[in-house]
Amino acid sequence: MNNNNNSAVINDEVQKLDDRTITAWLRGLLTVAYADGHFDPEEQELIASLTQDELMPNTTLGELEPICPEDLATELGDDVEVRENFLRTAVMMAIANGVYSQAEADSVHSFQQALELDIEALKALEATLWNPEQGQKSVSQGKEESAIDVLNPVKKWLDGMDVQDPRVARFLCKMIPPQCPFERDIKLFGKKIVHIPPMCKLNPLYEQLVGLRFRSLSYLADECDEDISAYI
Repeated sequence: MNNNNNSAVINDEVQKLDDRTITAWLRGLLTVAYADGHFDPEEQELIASLTQDELMPNTTLGELEPICPEDLATELGDDVEVRENFLRTAVMMAIANGVYSQAEADSVHSFQQALELDIEALKALEATLWNPEQGQKSVSQGKEESAIDVLNPVKKWLDGMDVQDPRVARFLCKMIPPQCPFERDIKLFGKKIVHIPPMCKLNPLYEQLVGLRFRSLSYLADECDEDISAYI
């Protein structure tokens, strides 16, 4: 394995996507992140780090803006596999906190239409939408087995992502934590005021995210001959 620690150096033989495509890809993810109006500092820091250190060293977060569906479709090109893999990462961005909001669903759906993709699994995911006005819980909070089963098509669809670009692989390794974050209690004056469950219980699609992270690590190590110790 190559011990070169400069993982931002991209081997031309394995790089599949050009800079314009990667930039559009990131702008699409930002659009989804902004959709529900809760683009917190941690998310901004994550994408800034990915943009500057891993994917596009010459592009800063401040230069990236949301992108309209039509422009995204143009920049991603006609490759169906590239389009579908972008949509997979967009869905993962939306469900990272275990809740799929209407605003996020609308953003993902608009991209799906512009990319001319017919993904049946996304219809199942929309059945888990969280509506704060109606007090509806996300599927991750439900206790009925049937509520969980509805996500099986989405799980299979996410499992079908084939990592073929080192920058996308690095993004996934950075975005998906290497282990399930620990559950914890938030206390005030010695009394518990809220309990935060571990991410693997909060997000019913956590296993799919972990599996994709593993495939990304394997791709970087086996196909790109990169040192992956920084991601482990």
